[in-house]
Amino acid sequence: MKLGALLMPTHPPERSIRDGQAWDLEELQRLDSLGFEEAWIGEHFTSNWEPCPAPDLLIAQALCRTERIMLGPLGHLLPYHHPIELAHRVAYLDHMAAGRYQLGVGISALPTDHQVFGLDVSGGRNRRMTFEALDIITSLWTQGPRDFTGEFWSTGKPESLYTLGYHLQPFQLPHPAIAIAGLTPGSENHKLAGEKGYIPVSLSISPDPAFTSAHWTAVLEGAARTGRTPDRKDWRIIRDVYVAPTDKEAQRLAIEGNMGRCWREFLLPLYFHLGLGNLLKTHPAMPDAAVDLEYLAENLWLVGSPATVTKRIQKLQEGTGGFGHLLIVSYDASDQREAWERNLQLLVEEVLPEMDHATFCEQGSGRQSA
Repeated sequence: MKLGALLMPTHPPERSIRDGQAWDLEELQRLDSLGFEEAWIGEHFTSNWEPCPAPDLLIAQALCRTERIMLGPLGHLLPYHHPIELAHRVAYLDHMAAGRYQLGVGISALPTDHQVFGLDVSGGRNRRMTFEALDIITSLWTQGPRDFTGEFWSTGKPESLYTLGYHLQPFQLPHPAIAIAGLTPGSENHKLAGEKGYIPVSLSISPDPAFTSAHWTAVLEGAARTGRTPDRKDWRIIRDVYVAPTDKEAQRLAIEGNMGRCWREFLLPLYFHLGLGNLLKTHPAMPDAAVDLEYLAENLWLVGSPATVTKRIQKLQEGTGGFGHLLIVSYDASDQREAWERNLQLLVEEVLPEMDHATFCEQGSGRQSA
């Protein structure tokens, strides 16, 4: 299993934009020095807990401060970008990264983002826009410009005139790895990942491993359309993680720190507002009020001593059939810096080696344990 991180990026609303950027760059340096394989940075336009409308700008700065970690957005919200423009920006940044770039995309889930852009998402319009944009972007990289009239965008093939014409392919050929995240079982996003060979990413917000396991079923369904054999080693699962010397201390730090505050003030209200609150429950009959921070620490978050977190990750591996990358959610812990740094270090030095003793993933839908 490999470790990565998702920076939504999360900052308390009172944190200045400048201070938030400084923390994010510091965190990316920290993850790089600790040996994390990758870090992904979110894109949102109307969330004061996730104030990053341009992850590529943060990535460009982070490339100068890191040495080996893979970086990418997770993701650019494709309904809000013209695919030709974004294809050029991504290709240009891929050259800057010299192979350390991955492209993550999303369909846009925040209703306030829809509203500010005047986007009608009824009938899955945002998903259709995303899939069409991906087709245009990858076609440009692999086949060059084309005359195309789609449901949402039209493109043309420029006349070759002296030194004018399309000229910018990505550094990684035919293009950087592409990731797409999904939340619900049977997600069309995961089916597309399987069909196209993209990296599937699971927003794993249910305490029931079978819920997340169903994400892989969707990947397999999509892969069957094109005769692909997806590899579980490519599957990324996102979870909140906090490691401390004891279970009691880890729970206290997670609940009292910005992880807990973000869930209390932002994520829990949002999930319930979107009608997803029941996914957080161990049983549908649970009252909403029972889904509090203590419940999350016990049932959803991977929180505890190194031994406890190791067991919880192993349980998640076994319950899902195996995955290759655990992406931890990175929080602005500038008020809890030493404890957060210790958390990351314990995760790398004490939890990860224990995970290396067992192999859960193999190609396709199978699983083996060693």
